[in-house]
Amino acid sequence: MFSDRHNMTQKEKFWTPLDNAAKIFPAIRSQEHTTVLRLTAVLKERIKISSLLKAVKRAEDRFPYFRVSLRRGFFWYYLEQVDHSFSVIHDVGIPCRSFKSKKPRGLLLRILASKNEISIECSHILTDGSGALTFLKTLLFYYFNEKGIIKNGSVDEVLGKGMDDEEFEDAYNRYFKEDIPRNIKQPKAFHLPFPLKGKPRFDVLYAILPIEQIKETASEKGVSITDYLVAAYLLVLQDIYLENKKKGVSSSDKIARIQVPVNLRNIYPSKTLRNFSLFVMPEIDFRLGAYSFNELLKIVYHKMRLETDEKLISKIISRNVGGERNIIVRGIPIWLKSLVLYFKYYAEGANQYSGVVTNLGKVELPDTIRNKIDYFKVTPPPPNKKLKINCGVVGYGDKLVLSFGNITKTKDFERRYLQFLTKQGISILVTKKKDIL
Repeated sequence: MFSDRHNMTQKEKFWTPLDNAAKIFPAIRSQEHTTVLRLTAVLKERIKISSLLKAVKRAEDRFPYFRVSLRRGFFWYYLEQVDHSFSVIHDVGIPCRSFKSKKPRGLLLRILASKNEISIECSHILTDGSGALTFLKTLLFYYFNEKGIIKNGSVDEVLGKGMDDEEFEDAYNRYFKEDIPRNIKQPKAFHLPFPLKGKPRFDVLYAILPIEQIKETASEKGVSITDYLVAAYLLVLQDIYLENKKKGVSSSDKIARIQVPVNLRNIYPSKTLRNFSLFVMPEIDFRLGAYSFNELLKIVYHKMRLETDEKLISKIISRNVGGERNIIVRGIPIWLKSLVLYFKYYAEGANQYSGVVTNLGKVELPDTIRNKIDYFKVTPPPPNKKLKINCGVVGYGDKLVLSFGNITKTKDFERRYLQFLTKQGISILVTKKKDIL
């Protein structure tokens, strides 16, 4: 939390420690593994730049705790307020690019515009998908207000008249409990055997689905859309594993495990717009034999409901925050902490899951601007070299958009995944960002 000495209502600069989830990202980010996520609103008309620039100015005034840079202390990194404004740039090149820059005290959030698309990119050091979506929605409210489509009073009704101090709290610390048993370490997970592309590696494929079709298909199976998409991910991983095994290319790791981020604001009453999510990881063991899709649905369904129980979530919060509060850990210089976190991430974190499915849910907007947006897209940060591919999901109106981030030479995984959905009777429109290098 910000101290009283650095209250957000004061004009003096403020600073804050990184939240618990953000502490890993300075240690692992790089030019390729940027830890930068993107959210995009695709409008039904071309953007009016003058209105967008005014909206950006209002948004940065509304969210001063996002107008910060990463600073290096002796023991921990922290965020410090800066004077300069968010940049608005033409959207070309590879998405989710690094914020590393020769400029001192650079921001961790940028706005991009191209034809009828407004995007924001932000470092995971700053916030998670839910926090980024709140910022983008606010930017859209201000944009359409500047265009005269939303009245001034309506903006206040949606956003509130002022900022709430709870918006910039570290909610992990708020809900930390002492004396909670720790989670058990899990075995390594299977990783896709695809070769990496040459640099720059990151490429994104977007697939647009009719939301009612997939909702109805999932409902017929008695599961949610997230359950259905995660089970399909496991099915494709299983197919690739079994095909490689037949060819004599066997992996020593026999567990397929999917990391599914969970928005903790749906479990704990918090308004924080910083990071506040954890992960559920449904898994299958290839040594037990091949799984049918219905079996996978059952596994995912029960795992998602069991591990989003508040008592089990508190175990993960206890492990993460407890390590940060350890007096020995607190006394380690930052250069050594960063080294330890880097090796810990790749030895334990990245080894523990085979894929990621990030579902931001269905975006809701006021009636006055609902028909002004065609759809939203979420592009998760570029995957690490072990994971290689990840998936983002977001719904709006009658469309559900899947994004596949890929750093390999092949689109075999995406082809298999989308072909499976097509065989289930789901219509799919595939698009690809043309200017990706």
